[in-house]
Amino acid sequence: MEINTGRREGRMRIVSPRRHIAKTITWRIIGTMDTILIGWILTGELKLALNIGAAELVTKMLLYYLHERVWYKLRIFKDNTSRLRHVMKTITWRFVGTIDTIILGWLISGRAEIGISLGGIELVTKMILYYLHERVWYRSNFGVYDKTES
Repeated sequence: MEINTGRREGRMRIVSPRRHIAKTITWRIIGTMDTILIGWILTGELKLALNIGAAELVTKMLLYYLHERVWYKLRIFKDNTSRLRHVMKTITWRFVGTIDTIILGWLISGRAEIGISLGGIELVTKMILYYLHERVWYRSNFGVYDKTES
C-alpha cells in the first residue's frame, strides 16, 4: 500500500495499487470499445477494427498504468482531487493515447490516413470519455482506506 498525502481530521488516506489496476481495466474497456467502433466506421471493416482494438489492449494497458502511477506520484497541485488536476491528466493521457492510436492504426491498416483519422476522432471522443471516467473514480472509494495517525 502507498500513502496519499491527503489528510483529514487526523487520518491519512491510503491508496492501494489495486485501485490503479482497476482504473486501468475499466478505462481500457471503454477506450477499446470506442476505438473499435470508430475504426469500424472509418474502414467499414470490422476485422480490421478488432485487430486495432486488440493491439491497443496491450499497449494502452501498460501506458495507462504507467501514466496513472506517474500522476499519483506528482505533487504539483495542492489538492489531488481538483478538477484542474483531472483536466491536466486528461490532456496528458490523451496526448500519449493519440500517438499510440495513430501508430497502431497506421501499422495495422497499412494506411497512414486511417491512423491519423482514427487518432483525430479519438482526440475528441476519448477526452470526453476519460474526463467522465476520472470523475466517476474520484467519487469511488474502491482501494482507498483511512488510517488513523498515531
